[in-house]
Amino acid sequence: MHKNQGKEQKRSRILYIENFKVGPRGFKQIRKTSQRLFPIIKRNHVSIWNWIQSYKPQKILQKKKKVMEFIIDETLLKVSNEYVWLWVAIEPIDKIILGIRISVERSMLIAERFIHELSTTYGKQSISTDGGTWYPQACKFLKLEHHLHSTFEKSIIERTIQYIKDRTESFDDYFPCRKYNCKLEHVMNWLNLFVYMHNKMIVESMVK
Repeated sequence: MHKNQGKEQKRSRILYIENFKVGPRGFKQIRKTSQRLFPIIKRNHVSIWNWIQSYKPQKILQKKKKVMEFIIDETLLKVSNEYVWLWVAIEPIDKIILGIRISVERSMLIAERFIHELSTTYGKQSISTDGGTWYPQACKFLKLEHHLHSTFEKSIIERTIQYIKDRTESFDDYFPCRKYNCKLEHVMNWLNLFVYMHNKMIVESMVK
């Protein structure tokens, strides 16, 4: 590969990532992106999808953020013919998504691991959840304060959950999972990019 060609591919890849669309039909944008990149480099929508899979931000936020509490909830997502649990944590001020996790089960052990990851990254904070019995048990084990959602907390976490579900509704239609005993890595890759761009837009709007 020529040096200039390598730079051109890298440039087009960054162009896509930085302009990734998280609208209600996000996956339709992949085909459109392929068309927009045509003057720079010829790549079909499958290549664009592969770019998404190879883009794995290690941190959802580039800088450690001060967090008052973790507002957590979970919901079901459809992948192929199965359903998986999506765990989401946000903070109450800017509604930035602090962490996500997917699992095939919903249990105290999964909740404990998710909360432990949040505490390791952002420090130990109080936990706000719904009435799921797995949360108080996990918080007790981690020695963290736990309380049920206030009306405000319930409202903002439910809006965030619905926002994610609205924008992943065509996930299975466009990129169904065909692997036997899939470990859902491709799902997490897409969700990590989605969350990264979601938080990026929030941070940029705060600067303006």
